[in-house]
Amino acid sequence: MVEWIVTDGLTDYRAAEAWMEARVAAISAGEAEECIWLVEHPPLYTAGTSARAEDLTDPGRFPVYDSKRGGQYTYHGPGQRVAYVMLDVAARGRDVRCFVRQLEDWVITTLEQFNVTGEIRAGRVGVWVQRPEKTPQPDGSPAEDKIAAIGIRLRKWISFHGISINVEPDLEHFSGIVPCGISDHGVTSLVDLGLPVSMADVDVALHAAFDQVFGPLPAVTA
Repeated sequence: MVEWIVTDGLTDYRAAEAWMEARVAAISAGEAEECIWLVEHPPLYTAGTSARAEDLTDPGRFPVYDSKRGGQYTYHGPGQRVAYVMLDVAARGRDVRCFVRQLEDWVITTLEQFNVTGEIRAGRVGVWVQRPEKTPQPDGSPAEDKIAAIGIRLRKWISFHGISINVEPDLEHFSGIVPCGISDHGVTSLVDLGLPVSMADVDVALHAAFDQVFGPLPAVTA
């Protein structure tokens, strides 16, 4: 069983990290179930293990937290659904690349429920949507905006950190960083795309998509 927890209001980032650390330790020790934790944070920037100082373009704007997740700078704030993913990757096949693909598929399958086509791109972390109404890219292909970020860490094969989907955040808040080190594409949200989607709608979609993509833990045979 995977326990789902939804926390209302805004969750302090360091408190969230401490809670995840404790839950990961408990899962590893066989004392707790896997867990998906859905939260929102106050406006802040986080620096992943690959973050470059020059990508923090407005360091005094919001609190900045060093994070143990992979990736570069990202923004969290109200209107963005953060899904922290504490799963036993060893029991699910010990394949980190496959696990990351599953996270991407989870986001894409969630977006499909709102008739949004999310796509992944080589060399660009996260999930993207085409914006044909915007100025095309230099090579003539449609403009693309990022709608979801992915960044995880494993400890003893238990994952933590996870994904974030832009539901209705203040997109201008992303301007204080180069999101995930990518400066030639923008960011968007479900509401920015013209969809009257609530956080509760996204939570329902995440739950349904998770069951499709991940399913139950494989049975253990003696």
